[in-house]
Amino acid sequence: MKNLPIRELEPGMVVAEAVYTGRGQLVIEEETVLTPELISRLSFYSIYNVNIKDTVGTQEEVPAEPGNPAAENKLPADADAAQAALEQAVLEQESSALQAALTQKLQSGALNSLTSNAFYSQKVKSQPEFLEFQITYNMEINSIKEIFDTVIKNPAVPLDFGQILNDFTELIASCRTTVALFDKLHNMRQDDDSVYAHCLNVALISRMIGKWLKLDDKERDILTLCGLFHDIGKTSIPNEILNKPDKYTDEEFALIQQHPLFSYKFLKYQPIDERIKKAALQHHERWDGSGYPQKIEGDAIDDFAAIVAIADVYDATTAARSYRPPLCPFQAISMFEKDGLSKYHPKYILTFLNRIATTYQHNRILLNNGQSANIVMINPQHLTRPMIQMNDGTVIDMLDNPDLEITKII
Repeated sequence: MKNLPIRELEPGMVVAEAVYTGRGQLVIEEETVLTPELISRLSFYSIYNVNIKDTVGTQEEVPAEPGNPAAENKLPADADAAQAALEQAVLEQESSALQAALTQKLQSGALNSLTSNAFYSQKVKSQPEFLEFQITYNMEINSIKEIFDTVIKNPAVPLDFGQILNDFTELIASCRTTVALFDKLHNMRQDDDSVYAHCLNVALISRMIGKWLKLDDKERDILTLCGLFHDIGKTSIPNEILNKPDKYTDEEFALIQQHPLFSYKFLKYQPIDERIKKAALQHHERWDGSGYPQKIEGDAIDDFAAIVAIADVYDATTAARSYRPPLCPFQAISMFEKDGLSKYHPKYILTFLNRIATTYQHNRILLNNGQSANIVMINPQHLTRPMIQMNDGTVIDMLDNPDLEITKII
């Protein structure tokens, strides 16, 4: 057995001892044959050395689809890093195919159509299905407000959660694909930024994450309700505090930190899945213990609460606030990349970041130099540094242009 730094690892080598993160999370099991994807995954967990067997094994083929059908619908108690690695491998394989297709299109000039004057968001808004979504979306917000009012006035009176999900079906049906969902949500940003709209968005995003995690329909329904009710407690906080443009006082921030407890209190006596109550209570807890209100960490945080936490932060950062304009989705992704593995469930944040970035492929963007461009390919290793096409038809790899930043999707 020999201890090697990551840079000296090669596909086909056999791991002599199981590899764990500093927090004790299993990343690679003993006797695993290394693949390029697994070697790449080690860097995500800041693991710099690995014990390798003296005899070199045979490289195994990476399956095209991670997991097995029986296991895909189960959320593990710990972070399934091996599963995340395999999902990353699939994405990288897809990226390689996309790179080949891109090269072929560049040679044929087929990408010239991307530089048309019509912005992508204008195309989305001009579609009949967007208007239908907009109407249904606003109706659902009004419905959520009525439901919340009912719970707040009579916390012990059972709600008809089946009917709530049925009312939600029409909106869900119009967002069956990732691209369709985030296109619509991105273009609804200036219509409503209330607590009710936020809860609706988090429910939709959480459900999509559940789809990416291959949860079954029943589990996705529960996850949807987790997102829908997670912030009901914010209705107990005065709007002048919630929408305050200045920095919170210590007393105001202490009150804000109580809203998960308020949410749990409203849901406590409802005859519903306990994960819905836990998501309300724990969605501000963080993997490293830096969250609130209980400051629990790691596996002590419920799986569904950990998923809702990601959806909650993403929606909040990409929405307008009284004290700031909405952040560009790529700015939000950058924030997640900086502290994602320390503050969020590793498997869920890796799945989310890889999937969310690809939804913005082909969107038109504004750069920090004032120029606009079209995203033509996402770099799976550097999600905020895609390949873009400028208005004159030239294609730029943002990895080679570190001064360029995406500031807005237009």
